[in-house]
Amino acid sequence: MRRLSDVDPNLLANLKKYLDKELYAYAEKELEQFYQLCMTDIDRRAVHTDREGQPRLIKYDRFGNEISEVWVNEGYQQTAKQTYETGIVGYVHKPIPELGRKGNYIYSYAQGYLLSQVETGVYCPVTLTMATAYLLEHFADENLKKKYLPHVISTGEIELYEGATFLTERQGGSDVGANAVRAVPCGDHYKLFGEKYFASNAGRCGVAAVLARIDGSEPGTKGLSLFLVPWRNEDGTLNSIQIRRLKDKLGVRAVPSAEVVFDGAKAYVIGDPKKGFYYMMEALNLSRVCNAVGSIGIMKRALEEAKQYAANRTAFGHKLTDYPMVRETLADLTARQEVQTSACFEMISVFERVMTAPDEATEEEKAWNRLLIALLKMRTAEEAIAFAHEAIEMHGGNGYIEDFVTPRLLRDAQVLTVWEGTANILGLEVLRLMRKYRVHEQFIAKMAEALSSLSDDVEPLASPVKQGLHELAEALKRLDGQPEEVQTFHAKKIANRLCDIYLSVVALERAQENERNCLIAQLFLQHIWNRHLVDEQMLSVRHFEVIIHGQRQLSPS
Repeated sequence: MRRLSDVDPNLLANLKKYLDKELYAYAEKELEQFYQLCMTDIDRRAVHTDREGQPRLIKYDRFGNEISEVWVNEGYQQTAKQTYETGIVGYVHKPIPELGRKGNYIYSYAQGYLLSQVETGVYCPVTLTMATAYLLEHFADENLKKKYLPHVISTGEIELYEGATFLTERQGGSDVGANAVRAVPCGDHYKLFGEKYFASNAGRCGVAAVLARIDGSEPGTKGLSLFLVPWRNEDGTLNSIQIRRLKDKLGVRAVPSAEVVFDGAKAYVIGDPKKGFYYMMEALNLSRVCNAVGSIGIMKRALEEAKQYAANRTAFGHKLTDYPMVRETLADLTARQEVQTSACFEMISVFERVMTAPDEATEEEKAWNRLLIALLKMRTAEEAIAFAHEAIEMHGGNGYIEDFVTPRLLRDAQVLTVWEGTANILGLEVLRLMRKYRVHEQFIAKMAEALSSLSDDVEPLASPVKQGLHELAEALKRLDGQPEEVQTFHAKKIANRLCDIYLSVVALERAQENERNCLIAQLFLQHIWNRHLVDEQMLSVRHFEVIIHGQRQLSPS
């Protein structure tokens, strides 16, 4: 079994950049152990869960009583237990015993990156539990926090309450303002009535954060409040909650997603009743980061599967890696995965500062955080599908067979473009940030400064990026003040150009670190900006061993 440091030095390089020495030393050791567990036991269990051991709804007990229990197989339970006990959720909020200090989101997301390479269907509940913990710690009153937060962040010392966030309703979907679940005051709590149509981790969660409308509140998102809903009462009975059915999904089959009906469920308001939508959007930003992390994890697994297959498969008397087109594909995927992983951890470092101390962050910093999250969530989700497709094609017919992991990677990747906002929704988010905070002006200034600060040996590579930035600025001038229809039509196009430029700048800054990263940057920039039919340099062929294995080789004469 290969070591993490050999398989993914780029991950460790990013962690070393953003973690202090003490936390990095701890993370390096723990991530190595978790990586070995992920690639062996957790990976084997994931195959069983996906194929034969999917969650099942047990609607009634033997006496005909409504119990709405969700059965999951023992392997899934073991994976969940081992994952939570690593502190993937808990150590963001409480001290790591070995260090006597808290971890952070950077370390947690590194764990999620490894987990998502083998079982995205468990990283989904982890994401929901992270979001629930954030909502409790930052917005709940002290009584609610004291009672439930220790369970949500448990690492094995007390009973774990997994979390969930229930937003989607049948009539609304992405239009959350159309939500209709009612909240009726009842003394020191509320009772919820209505239905949530796509409720992931239903039946597994101990508590759920649920958006509902208090009777008499105004319409739209401003009238929504956020509630913490225990799944069960203190005597163990259901909290007036029913699961109508589990969704039969294309992928991420490990996580139970359900239609949930509240019939007087006991609920406790979180924070200010008038800020429910705002609170949930903060949690949504956290989940969008998880989505991006899950995407780059799938990208990494797909890449590794393609590399290993190509290195061992013989066709027409040669290894696949002897062929130029195969080399180009693998080198191109390597460059894209490394650059986007570096971009994600740069984003997470911003997220860490803004989310852990929101009162200290400026409006400009918060807007920048939201912009990066929207751009990278959108791009990495699409890339995860592209990488899974390329891995299947590299395997040929074998890639389409369920004995290999590649079909599951494609099925699991597909949901990442839908979860937490489609590309259209994210494009509209970028447009809102531009209108409200003029975030595009901040973006252009930051990118121009970064490009002007490049070292002399890297600066010549930046020409297409500078041209792209100029074109962006001119396009934004033309669109400013245009009618709503014109601006929304272009929103996704503008978001994609913003992402192209941001990722290109990340690649160029990495290029200053060493010769290999300079090659990676050149390949990435070709992928984004090059439209020439003939590639005179053929870097992916000439420098294949350096790019893929970090090994020097003589260029062919």
